[in-house]
Amino acid sequence: MEFAIAIPQTYSDPARIQRFLRRAEELPLIAAAWCIEQVIGTAPVLESVTTLTYAAAVTKRLHLGIAVLLIAQRNPIDLAKALSSLDILSNGRLIVGVGLGASTQHYPAYGLTPESRVTRFRENLEIMKRLWTEDKVTLNGRFSHLENISMQPKPVQRPHPPIWFGGHAEAALRRAVELGDGYIGAGSIPIGTFLEDIKQLPADFPKAKRLYLALGDNLSRLREWFGAFYHKPEMADQVAVWGSPQQIADQIVRLRDAGVNYILLNPVFDEETQMERLCEQVLSRVE
Repeated sequence: MEFAIAIPQTYSDPARIQRFLRRAEELPLIAAAWCIEQVIGTAPVLESVTTLTYAAAVTKRLHLGIAVLLIAQRNPIDLAKALSSLDILSNGRLIVGVGLGASTQHYPAYGLTPESRVTRFRENLEIMKRLWTEDKVTLNGRFSHLENISMQPKPVQRPHPPIWFGGHAEAALRRAVELGDGYIGAGSIPIGTFLEDIKQLPADFPKAKRLYLALGDNLSRLREWFGAFYHKPEMADQVAVWGSPQQIADQIVRLRDAGVNYILLNPVFDEETQMERLCEQVLSRVE
């Protein structure tokens, strides 16, 4: 089982983010650092590709992931170029998470309509993959028309960076197996629901889960964070993993025993201290 850490994207001080990432890189049990995607919203979240590019500059070992890019709301050519550049600047450490997203309310803000968003999602993903792997791309799609379009340079990773799918619907899980290299469950999904979801995936298909975490019994701070981020303080009781080191380790073992091979640790307060305590007191119990 591999472990990753969530980058604290609400930090407005780049020195603080740099210190966090460099400390994460010093911890041998942490294999990667991940961003979330939130362009529109009230939480002060830094843009994901920009943040990972900064992370690439201040780290050397950690893989770098995004969970998940809402590619139906993005220009696929611009996004393919940005991600290819990021893979090069990180020397091939990028993991691309993609998803459809649960909400359709922001499509008009992008000059789009939510109708046929699955078709747009598939088309945009095809464009990105082909730009990463083909010298010239011609595609007469429903939403985009490419005629002998070339994009250079290509990503370091071949044929392209691994693509992990998010999403909770049955159709999203099918798309993950059809088009992706792995599946990552959202932190907002309870563990029990996630474990039922992944029964639909092949046993050998890579599976990951984001865990919103807090070592200790400070449930009030967990509720405060969920209230600020999701506007639902009660979500802390439904999805967060908190308590003693053994209680948290037990939940990770539960996931491991169900076939999950990748855990994204996401402390929601005192992030650097919690990260160190998770490595010292929790991960050592997962054998």
